[in-house]
This record gives sequence, C-alpha cells and structure tokens, in this order.
Amino acid sequence: MPKVDKSHLLTAEQMAHFVLDGFLMFDGLVPEELNQAVYADQEAGKGYWHVSDSIRSVFELPQIKGILQSLVGENPVYDHSALHVVGANQRTAQFWHSDSIIDARPYAFDIQAMYFSHDCPKEMGPTIILPGSHLRRVSNMSIARYKNITGQIQLAGKAGTIAFLHQAIWHGAQPNFTDKTRYMFKLRLRTGKPQHGLFNMDGYKSDEVSCIVNSFSHRWQGEEGRAENVERSKLWRYLCGDDTVDTSFEGVLTRMHI
Repeated sequence: MPKVDKSHLLTAEQMAHFVLDGFLMFDGLVPEELNQAVYADQEAGKGYWHVSDSIRSVFELPQIKGILQSLVGENPVYDHSALHVVGANQRTAQFWHSDSIIDARPYAFDIQAMYFSHDCPKEMGPTIILPGSHLRRVSNMSIARYKNITGQIQLAGKAGTIAFLHQAIWHGAQPNFTDKTRYMFKLRLRTGKPQHGLFNMDGYKSDEVSCIVNSFSHRWQGEEGRAENVERSKLWRYLCGDDTVDTSFEGVLTRMHI
C-alpha cells in the first residue's frame, strides 16, 4: 500500500478517541455509486473480498487507505474477511463476544473494518458494540451471558458507513425487524510493523488530546475505571512512540517509572 497524503491520516484527536473508545465510525464515507456496485454483488452472492472488484475498490479509496495506514501501517497483512448477513425479519440477536481469543501482544492490535453498503437503521440490525471494552480482554464467548450494558451503541448509519474497530472490542449482530436482508462486510488486517507514530502526530501532546485519552466517560467500567485509564495510557504511549507521554490517572506511569 503506497503512502497516502498526510491529509488523509487520522488526526491526533481522532486517534485519541480510538484509544478511548476502541473504534472510529465514519458515516456515509463511501460514494453512493460504489455502494450500489457492492450491494449488487452482495445480492448476487458475490460480495466477497476475492470475488468482488467493487469491495476491493472501497478499500483503495484514499481516505480509507489513510485511516488504515494510521492504524496498521502502509503494508498491513490480510488476515481474513467475511460477509455477515442478517436475514429479513430475523428476530434473534448474536451473543456478545470478542473476536480476539488469544493474543500475546501487549499493545499491538489488528483492525476490523465493518462496512455497510446500504442504509442500516437501528431496526435493521446493525452491529452492537461496547465502547471502551477493547482493553478488557476476554475469551470469545465468555461474555455471552450479558444482555444490555450501559453505554452500548449500534453502528447504525447511511449507505457507505464504515467503522474501524480494535480487534478485541465486544460486539454482536442485532435482530433485523425489516423485510430486507442486512449485509455487513468485515475486513480484518494485521499490522506489518510496530504501530508507532503512524497517524498525523500534530498536537499529540496537547491538553485537548490528553483530556480525551484521560477521560472517565465509560460508566460501565465502574470502580475499574482507573485501571482502564492506565491501560489506555500505555496504549497511547505505544501509538505515539514517545515514552515521555503520560496521560494516566495521577501520572502513575511516570511515578512508577514505567
């Protein structure tokens, strides 16, 4: 993947939100003509990475390449892809789960891009995610017993919406209460290099950016919020490639000489 123009990279503020929430969502990012081509392939049973030229064209768009480059570098490694389908009037939901079962890496992560070629309102069953859950490592279906969790959101959006998720975020498909099939194309990419300074680093030490990473906005974390804050601060330091950056609660990384 050739380097993209700096203007297409994620800003420091956007990357900070990714560290805080474990995902970034861009509504209607893909042009409608390309969405329609992808949707036609999906309806024809050809909506797969190695089959559909249109789907691969989506991920060649400069703005999407810039987002991916910011997260996993210029030469990410293809891991897998899938077309997730929720049939019309399918009233059952998928259990909460995390796709990252075993990962020995302390900070590095894969990216899962979830793309909707058609409008996907809440009643159509867009994927549900739990912001901030990406650093609470669990084993796949061990969270399936949970139901509704404070702060959960659905990735509802217009045609062309793409969400970029940390591999370990908690998620699941939702019921489809419409008479149309819901399609979601997922692409997972592994990083081909250490994820240091891949985004637009302008302002990464600013107070505004530090406040985002240091936020305690996920109420579901409860008393564990401080511990989660420290883990986020470690991830932010890794992504910045700067061991002097410390957004942790009460500067614990610095105090403990980490």
